[in-house]
Amino acid sequence: MKTIIEPFRIKSVEPIRFNTAEQRAVLLRKAHYNPFYLHSDDVMIDLLTDSGTSAMSSDQWAGIMHGDESYAGSPSFFRFEKTIRDITGMPFIIPTHQGRAAEKILFSIMGGEGKYVLSNTLFDTTRGNIEFSGAVGIDLVCEEGKHPTVAAPFKGNMDTAALIKEIERVGAGNVSVVVMTVTNNSGGGQPVSMHNIREVSSICKANGIPFFIDACRFAENSYFIKKREAGYESKSVEEIAQEMFSYADGCTISAKKDAFANIGGFLAVHNEELAAKCRNLLIITEGFPTYGGLAGRDLEAIAIGLREVLEEDYLQYRIRSMEYLTEKLVAAGVPVMLPAGGHAVYLDAKQFMDHIPVNQYPGQVLACELYVQGGIRACEIGSLMFGKYDIDGKLIPAQLELVRLAIPRRVYTQSHIDYVAEVIIEVFANRHAQKGMRIIEEPPMMRHFTVKMEKIG
Repeated sequence: MKTIIEPFRIKSVEPIRFNTAEQRAVLLRKAHYNPFYLHSDDVMIDLLTDSGTSAMSSDQWAGIMHGDESYAGSPSFFRFEKTIRDITGMPFIIPTHQGRAAEKILFSIMGGEGKYVLSNTLFDTTRGNIEFSGAVGIDLVCEEGKHPTVAAPFKGNMDTAALIKEIERVGAGNVSVVVMTVTNNSGGGQPVSMHNIREVSSICKANGIPFFIDACRFAENSYFIKKREAGYESKSVEEIAQEMFSYADGCTISAKKDAFANIGGFLAVHNEELAAKCRNLLIITEGFPTYGGLAGRDLEAIAIGLREVLEEDYLQYRIRSMEYLTEKLVAAGVPVMLPAGGHAVYLDAKQFMDHIPVNQYPGQVLACELYVQGGIRACEIGSLMFGKYDIDGKLIPAQLELVRLAIPRRVYTQSHIDYVAEVIIEVFANRHAQKGMRIIEEPPMMRHFTVKMEKIG
């Protein structure tokens, strides 16, 4: 098979500032061993997140010039609204400045003390907004999703037997919403099958529970369904996405992912009464319902990006890029999440740094060493991000210890990715020289963003 080339040409470039390992070691120490504190100018390859870091197309930049900045009733909003209605089939579209703002609105209304939110796997901001409301978030990923190096086509699926059992345990009336994250970000960027979405939707309907999709990477998930699930081979990605949304009562989306936008998000629902409550809260926290904290130019960029992301040439290139890096690492014996996910490559830090116990945060050790050795910024998704404490202050580890290399869309070339592979392989070869870390300062919630750490010994 021939090399799959980038389905775009580069029209504008941004310089990368190079630095040395010695310089990076000093910078990391000043950043308290937390890559979030690093200045982006000091990062050579930034894989911290794929959120808002993608390159916009020439059509999107042209669309920005068409943006109408009227406070109310902007034509940019109506183009934004129509595009989302066409894809999701949902009549009520509420723009927000980004995805977590949509989550904040939703869970301020549907969360609260005594309530439960069940999911395949909640991501950090989703869980943060749920817990801030007083509700409890529970992850119910399928069994194969708990084993990073065991390959399966839909490791992002929800365990439906566990879902039924949990509904029975807490009572259907206490489950405010079931959330399906597609693709499953915290679970390795793994896709969810249409069969699983349909089954979960049916369980929710039978129990009178609203079913929402966290659809930040809806196009990537739809492409996986086309390639891996029987009966969808001849359907377009848009048709698959439309079917996926048809099983849900609503969705939240960060447009900073699959819409190629640098900012933005939205909440879409079928229920008019819920939409009215959300709009009222939107006006207090975000802005008027036809701009929702966004400039008209951003609404235009999102509407165009949502169309571009459904192009199959792009999606083929996008998914193949993840496979390319994964294959290079597997060939070198590096423990990595299998199969390749949709937006990122996930290193199995528990196996990678198998000499470091989980209470010394092997994922954070690995993320920091990638920066020192190669100027690569990555994100720990393990016990630093999701760990809890028991009543005695002892760490309750996360289910997985991963390091996510999130690849921004349309930003890096194959040579950048080859360099990333070389750095990871070098770090793996010298891994036993690394020691664990401990926390010296942390906030009460979502600590990974602002935690301060130090090396042990």
